[in-house]
Amino acid sequence: MAYIDIGEPDRPVDAVFLHANGFNALTYRQILAPLAPRYRILAVDQRGHGNSTLDTDADGRRNWLDLRDDLLAFLAAAGLKNVVLAGHSMGATASVLAAGQEPGRCRRLALFDPVILPPNHGIIPEESPMVLAAERRRATFPSRESVLASYRGRGAFRTWPDAILKDYVTAGFRELPGGEVTLTCTPRWEASGFAAHGHDPWEAISRSKCPMDILRAETGSTFHMADGSAFDPTRVRITTVPGSTHFLPMERPDLIQATLSAAIDADVQTDFRETVPV
Repeated sequence: MAYIDIGEPDRPVDAVFLHANGFNALTYRQILAPLAPRYRILAVDQRGHGNSTLDTDADGRRNWLDLRDDLLAFLAAAGLKNVVLAGHSMGATASVLAAGQEPGRCRRLALFDPVILPPNHGIIPEESPMVLAAERRRATFPSRESVLASYRGRGAFRTWPDAILKDYVTAGFRELPGGEVTLTCTPRWEASGFAAHGHDPWEAISRSKCPMDILRAETGSTFHMADGSAFDPTRVRITTVPGSTHFLPMERPDLIQATLSAAIDADVQTDFRETVPV
């Protein structure tokens, strides 16, 4: 598994950050870099993304437990315990699943619009619009410059600052022998991520035991809250960010930085009685 190391290398690791489906660690560099003077954060390329080279056989893939186990293996290999786990979308959910499986690895969770469907949501059909769109996604372009021209200001990238888009394209494409570039996360693997929801994040939330901050998008959120009474307000804080979409880390990097800073600095037993300022 590949990762980028943000902060002083001599400092103990404070947090591990995981990206959304189809993205990569470098996508979030501009968002996390302002925290480097105070903290050390490892941003990881998950299986099938960026520069990681783990197997990506999508046949029969039914859940994100592979990502959970990859994260736990990464933490074990790095000798990390009692760290903050954070992430966006799929990466946030993988963090929850890991914290639920091995609570001692994580002292706090900072989750940015995690993908958490209602309990008993059922199987995501392979013909769902997101799955089909991912499978049809154009994989190869003449150059990275042509990718930027195609993506800039459009679709999912409409609200992205240009510097973040450039970082995404840098690590999201690799060169082919003929000079073209192709996606590092194949359309088939990205589609499998949208379809594979046979895991139980609600159980993981319950088993994790650690405090968690959840920032939820106002529009198009992938965090589908069940009965609010399912959350202990002294352990779980949920904030809906006004004016945000599912890409809230790109739209409100200030909130991601503030939430991560608070999570790293907080005492493990902090009682959530105030909301995150928005």
